[in-house]
Amino acid sequence: MDRPDPALGESVTMTATDLAAVWLRGLGSRDRTARQRLFVFPHAGAGASAYRLAAHLPDTVEVCTVQLPGRENRFTEPALTSLDDAVAALAPLIAGHSDLPYAFFGHSMGSLIAFETARRLRVLGAPLPERLFLSGMRAPGLPDRDPRHGLPDDELLAASDLDVLGAELRELLLPVLRADLTLCETYTHRREAPLPCPLTVLAGSDDDSVDGTELAGWREHTSADFTLHLFPGARHLYVRGAERHLAQMITLTFPARG
Repeated sequence: MDRPDPALGESVTMTATDLAAVWLRGLGSRDRTARQRLFVFPHAGAGASAYRLAAHLPDTVEVCTVQLPGRENRFTEPALTSLDDAVAALAPLIAGHSDLPYAFFGHSMGSLIAFETARRLRVLGAPLPERLFLSGMRAPGLPDRDPRHGLPDDELLAASDLDVLGAELRELLLPVLRADLTLCETYTHRREAPLPCPLTVLAGSDDDSVDGTELAGWREHTSADFTLHLFPGARHLYVRGAERHLAQMITLTFPARG
């Protein structure tokens, strides 16, 4: 793949290894000790540094966090507005690093991307995740409650609590947030056979963006085990600050291997 090099003013050819390192932060970080991998898919507007799960997981689990274009070290690249485009880029990269048993953890938008990536991996004939941990998102196929991607800037800022930030930070974050909301809210679910992967669905008990029925709807998307867990008193972005608890749950459900 050719990618622009700002220093040279031209494009450079990236190897598959280079490309995977751009999209999957943390890949190779535990080469000597890893027996499993956890691929992490962040929520709308967030980058790979949003979650600190690796610090709370054993060194036998290598944590690889998806870094989508448009944020952090990829802020000069245009953010994606199509879930299909994100999945088309990610699935082959993850298939190329499925040599170890692995699981997915996705929160909000990340849950949709993780789910559709797993379905694309099935089409590719690649090894599938041993479990999907899907957090803070209604089941695919259910309607959006309150689409926001088409709102004027000032309304989107207020609806997303970004209006309290400084002007420079708002200018940086707003295009990424709008692109991510477009990706989620223009997603069209296509019916397929349920995945053979077990699902653990998670949410904060006080998350007003999703209810129990919408969470339970994930059950029809697996032919294997299904578990629903609510974090008491937690709201939508409970993940930040709950990494230790999440890591404990993941470790118990996706046990480390020697």
